[in-house]
Amino acid sequence: MALSLMPILIHSEAVSAEVRAVLRAADASPPEKRRAELEAAARLLYGEFRLDCRDVRELVGLGPKHEC
Repeated sequence: MALSLMPILIHSEAVSAEVRAVLRAADASPPEKRRAELEAAARLLYGEFRLDCRDVRELVGLGPKHEC
């Protein structure tokens, strides 16, 4: 089971309101749409903080399979 920091990121003012909104949408979305929302959040975080792509994906609970 992967550890997701998404609940913390949703409430963190260290990330933009846009990222928080996408994370909230992912949290509320049905399972079949959740992955796409998390992918979008990962791309936004990657662009905002220039962290390693694998690290960003891990932060939101995705595996390191795809690129950002």
